[in-house]
Order: sequence, then C-alpha cells, then structure tokens
Amino acid sequence: MKIGVIGTGQFARSFISLWQKHPDVEAVYACDVVPERAKEHQEKYDLAGIFNDAEEMLASDEVDSVAVMTQRWTHGPLVLQALEAGKNVYSAVPMAISVDEIKAIIDKVTETGLIYMMGETSYYNPAVVWARGKVTEGAFGRVFYSEGDYVHDMDNGFYAAYQYSGGDEWKKTASYPPMLYPTHAIGGVLGALPTYATSVSCIGIHDDRGDGVFDKNVSLWGNDFSNMSALFHLADGGAMRTNEFRRVGYWKGHESRFRFYGTDSVMEQTGHGATWSVKTEGEDYRKGDTLDISDLFYTRGGQVPEGFGDVDPALMQSFASGNAKVQDRSRLPKEFEGAHNGHEGSHHFLADDFVRAVTTKTQPPVNAWKAARFTLPGVIALESARQDGARLPIPDFGDGPENPAW
Repeated sequence: MKIGVIGTGQFARSFISLWQKHPDVEAVYACDVVPERAKEHQEKYDLAGIFNDAEEMLASDEVDSVAVMTQRWTHGPLVLQALEAGKNVYSAVPMAISVDEIKAIIDKVTETGLIYMMGETSYYNPAVVWARGKVTEGAFGRVFYSEGDYVHDMDNGFYAAYQYSGGDEWKKTASYPPMLYPTHAIGGVLGALPTYATSVSCIGIHDDRGDGVFDKNVSLWGNDFSNMSALFHLADGGAMRTNEFRRVGYWKGHESRFRFYGTDSVMEQTGHGATWSVKTEGEDYRKGDTLDISDLFYTRGGQVPEGFGDVDPALMQSFASGNAKVQDRSRLPKEFEGAHNGHEGSHHFLADDFVRAVTTKTQPPVNAWKAARFTLPGVIALESARQDGARLPIPDFGDGPENPAW
C-alpha cells in the first residue's frame, strides 16, 4: 500500500516514521497547509514525495490510502473527501463532531467498501487490553458499571499545542468542547465491553479563569465548559460514567484511566496504580483478595525520539512511551522493534492495524461503526450539557462487519 498523510504536525510524525518502517508499506507521502512542515518531513523521513495540498493528494493515483492528521474538528469533511476519492482512510480522533458527519462517513464506507479506521489510542491502553481479556474470560461476572476518564489539564502542554497549531487566533480553538474529544475515555470502556451507549445526561462546569480560553465570546464553538461529567445508559442495561477534565490539579501518570465494576470482581485504576478485587475459591462470594496490579500497566523502555524538540516537555509522555507487560507484541513487524512509541504503547499497534486492514481487505478493530460508538456519546453529551443535563438519546448505527481478533 501507499499512504498519503494529510497534516504533518507533532502527532503525525510518530506514524509517518512507523509506516516508513512497515514492510507492507511501499511509499509514504505527505502534505500540509504549512508547506515547509511537509518538506521537513520529506527530508527527515525520506518520504516518497509531497503534495501541495489535500486536494492534489486525493486526486493522485500515487496513494491508495490516506491518514487524516489535521486539527480535531476538521476530520469529518476531510474523511468524506478521501472516501469519495476512493481512498482508504486512517483518521486521528475524533471521528467527527456531529451526528450528520458521522452518519455520512458510515454511509460512504458502506457504499464504497473502503477501509476506514479511527486511531483511538485507548483501545490499546494497557488497562483496556487487560480488561478486554478479563471480560472475554467472564472474570468480572456481569459488568454493571464502568468509568473512563481523560484527565488533561490545559497547563500540562495543551496551551503550547494549541498555539503550535492555531496561529495568532489559537484561543478560538483552544476552547474546543471537552466532550467533543471523548474517545480517550469512552473508547477505553467500550473498547473492553461488548456494548454501546443509548442515552446520556451530562453536566458542564463553566470556566472561570478569565484568560480568553473557554470564553463564549472568543470560542469558535461558543463554549465555556472546561470540565464535563457524563453518565451514560448502556445497551446491556449497565451504566458508564466519563469525565473530560481540562482544568484539574493533576499532572503526571495515567491521563486516561479506567474502572470496571462486576458482580464477581472489580478493577480500579487511578492516576498511578490499579487494583483487582477477586473472589477467593472456597470462601463466601462476598469475600476475596484485593491484588495490586499496577505493575501490569506501566510502560517501560520509552525513549524521547529525535526531532520532537518543538513538543512541550509536558506532552512528551504521549510520544515517548514503551510497552506494558500486558501488551503482546508478537504480531507486530520486527521492524518496529526499537522504534519510538507513544500513548502508553499504543502507536505500534495502531499503525499496524491500518496496514493489516488495507492489505488484507478486512475491517480493523476500530472501524467506522466502532468509531461512531466511541464518538457519538460525547457529541450528544455536549448537547445534554447545553440543556442543563437533560437526558438525551444517542443514535446508533449498528455493529458493522465483524472485526478481526488481532
């Protein structure tokens, strides 16, 4: 396959370098609204070529697949353009920011038979990988309640990131509504449980810092919610709660963290640890042991990659993580050994997922239908918060084709 990367910002370079190493990728191209960045990537990673813009790339026969790595609110329209041009698509999160955009993507994937994949890092978060296995084994019993949080203070690198991508008017977009970026929290829970959200009630916390970020009069979205909490009803009768926090006194550790409460056992993850409470054989079912499983989720061997000097040090953990004990690397190409990783060891798996999906013409684990279930709950949660927590139904577009057990 030949991949064209649309957008060569800080995040894209992680995947450009991995696809350059992948044995089933013949060529990697790039384009950017800032042409100098695309040129820098071409020289640094020895790319096959660059295009003047996305339109030129999509019109070219030089690429059969594209990766959309642009600003988060631009993904939906670009993905649709790419699918209409006959290209397979890898999209950074979120899938899109409206119900109509998400439905249009699913309709176009159904119509064309092309591959669509959303690169949700939490699907391969160590805690989620572990929980997915335990759910499959039935170790939790019935999981009746789950929690997924994405705790990332704006001062912890986000101001710098928005300034990097937003130019002089960066404050307009730094106020991006937290629940329109829900997949690091929701994707972890629903990446482990075989269910989906059917309704939501969400509370938004109005920001009070007064620095022009999360200011309704400045925000492109008229948004002043900096912290948001949502409670979802799930199709299996259970409940899920998620938090999206951007003003919070927390800095290092697990930005995304998850908890699963079952009738037989419970896993609780915090910013710096995790426990598993399990039944003890031969004893009353209410009694058991609480095991410290923190070590299973720590990533090791991460290295700060070259060429990331423009990344705020507070964000470097997203680009320099190793792998955790629960992440099985056996199916990854040997060329990825020693390559820089990120987001708690997920980058290698995501890069390989897309290549496998395109080259084998099979659906990736986070396909269009799964991506919709990771994204839509947040879109509706924002509307709920705007209606003072009103409980609103969440549309669902079905399971889609069966995913491979990669």
